[in-house]
Amino acid sequence: MTEVRVPTLGESVTEATVATWFKKPGDTVAQDEMLCELETDKVTVEVPSPMAGTLSEIVAGEGDTVGVDALLAQISEGGEAAAPTPKADAPKAELAPAPAAPSGGDEMDIMVPTLGESVTEATVSTWFKKPGEAFEADEMLCELETDKVSVEVPAPAAGVMTKLLADEGATVEAGGKLAVMSTDASAAPAPAAAPAAAATATSTGKDVEDAPSAKKLMAENNLSSGDVQGTGKDGRVMKEDVLKTLAAPAPATVQAAPPRAPVAADQASREERVKMTRLRQTIARRLKDSQNTAAMLTTYNEVDMTEVMALRNEYKDLFLKKHGVKLGFMSFFTKACIHALNEVPEVNAEIDGTDVVYKNYVNMGIAAGTPTGLVVPVINDADQMSFAGIEKAIGAMGAKARDGKLSMAEMQGGTFTISNGGVYGSLMSSPILNPPQSGILGMHKIQDRPMAMNGEVVIRPMMYLALSYDHRIVDGKGAVTFLVRVKEALEDPRRLLMDL
Repeated sequence: MTEVRVPTLGESVTEATVATWFKKPGDTVAQDEMLCELETDKVTVEVPSPMAGTLSEIVAGEGDTVGVDALLAQISEGGEAAAPTPKADAPKAELAPAPAAPSGGDEMDIMVPTLGESVTEATVSTWFKKPGEAFEADEMLCELETDKVSVEVPAPAAGVMTKLLADEGATVEAGGKLAVMSTDASAAPAPAAAPAAAATATSTGKDVEDAPSAKKLMAENNLSSGDVQGTGKDGRVMKEDVLKTLAAPAPATVQAAPPRAPVAADQASREERVKMTRLRQTIARRLKDSQNTAAMLTTYNEVDMTEVMALRNEYKDLFLKKHGVKLGFMSFFTKACIHALNEVPEVNAEIDGTDVVYKNYVNMGIAAGTPTGLVVPVINDADQMSFAGIEKAIGAMGAKARDGKLSMAEMQGGTFTISNGGVYGSLMSSPILNPPQSGILGMHKIQDRPMAMNGEVVIRPMMYLALSYDHRIVDGKGAVTFLVRVKEALEDPRRLLMDL
């Protein structure tokens, strides 16, 4: 047996996602023939076969996250393979490696998986398989959307989709039935599968499978493969191709002016009504509930970022070399907030009925914008972490947020939140509380401004800070003190090292 392992992915890149397998167990492969494609944050990496033989086992399936040098598959020489090589003209369902099924096949229910603590229902977002289509064990059948995260539903076994019990847009309960499948590959109605394949080939002009992450992003933005120029193998659409399409300005069209209709009718014809996603509905409801429940007030200050920027520039290369992660501004702000929360503990507390619950730990929420909406992953026990630990945790959570892979547990239990609107160019804003928390810090754009210092006007890189807080538990004095302590720590970062 010869092992197929994850190759070197590039400087500072430590993991990738298995996008597509071009071969299945039992397939013969030639030396240097492409076996699979891996996706990193920036590039797509093709993995060639190290030898000629038979692909005997796939260890990491499509969608799995793998590290550098992780085992992907095993290849055996000629006759060692346990699975016979499928015939070239075999139908797709016969190519899927499936466990032996009873004669005639068994029907099996596809169920809604556990959705997370206190989550009882979800919306069927996208079906990747239709009745009559064959699939392999663990292949993604559909995607569900809950209030916070997307949940992928894998196939429990190889087989054929028999019937969909919940259409896209339907609400389903945890443990409910989604569909019915058959473990007998011959149960696939040939007429149903063939037109679907023909339609795909006709609409896209190519008979290749797009990357799973690209499919998901296209579905979320109402795009089809024909709308995106693929740059992957054989014209395959990759995630970065979809992002480029979304970022490109819409082409201008020139049309002859139609006869002028009444204003209301004319405007109505140019409107589009789209149902809010469950995530967007939840964001709207929680933010409005926060405004209705908390006595929310915002206080402002500004911070001179000179010292933090100088310290970061001086040590960023050494920091990266030693810890394998870049030194960003967020770790400084996280440390500064932890320092301030120790002095003003009510900002790190919450109201429970008629009680105030003080937290003797800091679970820091880091708000992150994603294509589907705002999420707040939580870094537990951030007060016990080093700068490097915080940066690594933020990087890992940010990657999961962008890929829609955050679990409910990873977004619960926060005691304080930091929101950085500056990455989008915001100069000043008033963030809304993330209930049941009593405080949220808003960071903003760093901008050079003239400042009076020691009787002289100098140009300094300044940032406005905003603390929104629940006035029921935090007084004005506590809020102002909190912001002043954050400002002092950032303007003299040595305070953070000496706990001053």
